[in-house]
Amino acid sequence: MDADVIVVGGGLAGLVAANELVQKGKRVALVDQENAANLGGQAFWSFGGLFLVNSPEQRRLGIHDSLDLAWRDWLGSADWDRLDGPLPQDEWAIRWGRAYVEFAAGDKRDWLRRHGISLTPMVGWAERGAGQALGHGNSVPRFHVAWGTGTGVSEPFADRARQAAGRGLLTFHHRHRVDALVVEGGRVTGVSGSVLAADDAPRGAPSSRQIVGDFTLKAGAVVLATGGIGGNHDLVRRYWPERLGAPPKSMITGVPEYVDGRMLDIAADAGARLVNRDRMWHYVEGVQNWNPIWPRHAIRILPGPSSMWFDALGRRLPFPALPGYDTVATLRYLRTTPDLAEHDHSWFIVSQKILEKEFALSGSEQNGDITNRRRLSLLKSRLGKGAPPEVDAFKRNGADFVVSTNLEELVDKMNALTAAPLLDPALIRRQIEDRDAQMSNPFAKDLQVMGIHNSRRSLGDRLARTATPHRILDPAAGPLIGVKLHVLTRKSLGGLQTDLSGRVLTPDGQVLVGLYAAGEASGFGGGGLHGYNALEGTFLGGCIFSGLAAGRALAGAV
Repeated sequence: MDADVIVVGGGLAGLVAANELVQKGKRVALVDQENAANLGGQAFWSFGGLFLVNSPEQRRLGIHDSLDLAWRDWLGSADWDRLDGPLPQDEWAIRWGRAYVEFAAGDKRDWLRRHGISLTPMVGWAERGAGQALGHGNSVPRFHVAWGTGTGVSEPFADRARQAAGRGLLTFHHRHRVDALVVEGGRVTGVSGSVLAADDAPRGAPSSRQIVGDFTLKAGAVVLATGGIGGNHDLVRRYWPERLGAPPKSMITGVPEYVDGRMLDIAADAGARLVNRDRMWHYVEGVQNWNPIWPRHAIRILPGPSSMWFDALGRRLPFPALPGYDTVATLRYLRTTPDLAEHDHSWFIVSQKILEKEFALSGSEQNGDITNRRRLSLLKSRLGKGAPPEVDAFKRNGADFVVSTNLEELVDKMNALTAAPLLDPALIRRQIEDRDAQMSNPFAKDLQVMGIHNSRRSLGDRLARTATPHRILDPAAGPLIGVKLHVLTRKSLGGLQTDLSGRVLTPDGQVLVGLYAAGEASGFGGGGLHGYNALEGTFLGGCIFSGLAAGRALAGAV
C-alpha cells in the first residue's frame, strides 16, 4: 500500500481527518487537484464564523444559552421531513445534527483552543429566524468569529500537515485529480486519476487542467473531503429545487472554481449513496468583487438589521425577508414571486451611518483587522467612526454601489445599473418615510424596527453590529447608498450519506467498506445535518466535526 489512508481534498475537513490519523502514527496520502498554495481550501477564504452554545464569550455579553435551546432551534431550522420508508434520506442527518449540537455545547471550544484556534470577543446574531418559537432561527447570538478569520481556522491544520510531511507521516500529492475510486471485492482500496501540469497560480485562482500523466494510489481506506458544487453553476441549476422557483439566469460565485462537485458522481459510480442534493445554501446579499480572484468572484454582505431591502421593482421585502433573518425564505420569496422571477437582483438602501456600523464582508481577505489579529485596528474599525477600509473600498469601487445625498438622484443611479429603469423614486420615498416615522417610537409596530430595538439589547450587537436607530433620510446620517444584490452560490447541504463514523453508505443502506466522507461532500455529516436551513457558523464547524469523526474512526480501524 502507498499509505494507510488516502485523504482526497486538502480543505479543512480533509486536514482535520489527516491530523487525527497522523497523531496515531498512521501514514496519510493527501491528494488534491490544486497546488500547494491552496492548502486549506475554501475555509481559508471564510469569515471564520463558528457556532458555539453557552460559551464564555456569550456569558460575558450577558447571553443565556443552553443545549436544550440550541437543539430546539436546530430542529426548527432543519425541518427534516424525509424520515419515512425503509431507507430515509434524513435517517443519519438527524443523528449527526444532534451529535453536532452536543459538540457545539460541549467540547468544541476547548478542542478548538487545544488545536490553536482562538476566538474574538464578538458574538454575532446571525439567522434571527422566521418569527416563530419553533421555527427557523437562532434564539440568541451564537456566531463566534475566530482570530485570523478563516485563516485562523484552516492554517493551524495546514501547518500540522506540513509538519507531518516533514516527519514522513504525510505525503502531499498536489495536482493529482482523482477520476475514479478503485474498488476490489466490494471494497474501496484506492484512487486513480490524472496528473495535472504544474501550475503556480495564486491561491484561489483558476489553474490548468492539462493532463501530463496518470496515477493510482492504494490504501486501507479513502476519505473523500472534496467539497460541494458551489463553483459549478451547471450543477447548481441541475439540482435547484422547485420549491425555490427557477434558478437565476445570472449568479455570482462565493467559492473558488475548483469547488466543482466532481467527486460526488464519481463516488456514486463506485456504489455510494447520495441524498438531499436539492438542499442548498445560497446567499441573496452577494455583490460583485471589484478585485476578483476567481471567475465571477463575489462577496457576501453580512448585514446588520437596519438596511432597507427592496425587490427589483422597488417594493420593500416582507417579513421574514429581512437582513440577517432567514436566508432561504428570502431566496424563495425573490425566486417564486411571479413578477420577480425574471429579475435576478434586489436592493439595499442604507445611510452612511448604517454602512459604517452594520456592513461586514464575508472573506478573510475582506477583514484585515481580524485576519491579521490587529486588536487596536479592530477596535478602531468596528467601534470607531468610519467604515472598515474594505467596506469603504467597495463603496468607492464596487460596480453594485451608488451614492448620493439626494434620494431621487440615488434612485436614478440605481436604475442606471439595470437594463430598464424599474424603480419609482416616489414609491421608494414613501416606503422609507413610512419606516422612518417608526424610528423614534419605542413601541413601533414595524417588525424590522422592533428587531433593531431587540438587537440593541445584545451588548455585542449594540457595540459592533447595530447602528443607533435613526431615520435613513436624516441628512446627518448620510449620504445615502444603494447596493444592487445578486444571488451568490455557496454551500451544498446534501451529499454522501454517512453513519456517525463517517463511513459512506450504499443505496441499500449498507456500509461501502473502505470509503469515508467528511465536510461538504457529506452534507457536513450524514448527508445533511443542517436539513433545509443553517444557523450559520455551522459550516466550518461541520467540516471540523465530520473530519474529526472520520479521522478518529479510521485511526483505530487501519
